[in-house]
Amino acid sequence: MECELIATGHYAQSLQHADGCWAVRKGLDETKDQSYVLWGLEQKNLARTRFPIGHFRKSAIRQMAMDSGFPELAQKSESYEICFIPDNDYRGFLKRKEPEATAKLAQGKLVSTSGEALGEHDGYPFFTIGQRKGLGIATGEPMYVTDIQPESNTVVLGRKSDLNRTSLWVRKPNFQLVEALVGEMEATVKIRYKDKGTPGTLKMDGERVQVEFHAPWQASHPGRAPSSMMAMMCSAAGSSIGHRP
Repeated sequence: MECELIATGHYAQSLQHADGCWAVRKGLDETKDQSYVLWGLEQKNLARTRFPIGHFRKSAIRQMAMDSGFPELAQKSESYEICFIPDNDYRGFLKRKEPEATAKLAQGKLVSTSGEALGEHDGYPFFTIGQRKGLGIATGEPMYVTDIQPESNTVVLGRKSDLNRTSLWVRKPNFQLVEALVGEMEATVKIRYKDKGTPGTLKMDGERVQVEFHAPWQASHPGRAPSSMMAMMCSAAGSSIGHRP
């Protein structure tokens, strides 16, 4: 489009350091912060991207809209889900978009962490790690999705404590402030959007980043970014590390 710059409505900020490198920063309004979802941006993208509302609170943006004569925008309800699925019916969306593929996944297996058969499900894409509701079975106690095995269309259910992990690995990291991670780095690690973060130690493990949590932490779904679904906001250096799913 031959544009020099692009501005987005993300509640996030960017900062250019003395060496010329750009990095994503949290938005001022931490309750709306969207820096997590920007983990994959590279230098060529960040250099030409601006986040004009990142240093405002959403309440201030709503007031600006009202003052500018846009009451419908100012009073628009909050949205916490994917914008192109307005009814939040992900299962219905997948079935409409991929009817043949989803039909083939019917009658998948629900099993316990010990391998005991618990029931059947409509397909592994309809589940996520940590899910508790909509499992389709009653066991007399709360059960959570602890593992998803696409190869066999199997969903594993267990107790909440079964979600705890002490480490994880991040594939294809995207470093925004350094070319590579040398040695170990102490960091605050996010593994999901609303996660407040937990202390951990980062180090390279071949081409992956290994994260050792300082205390057990609830599991992340494979393929999800840690501080962005996995970008890590490193408190020591203020840098961001992410991975491509």
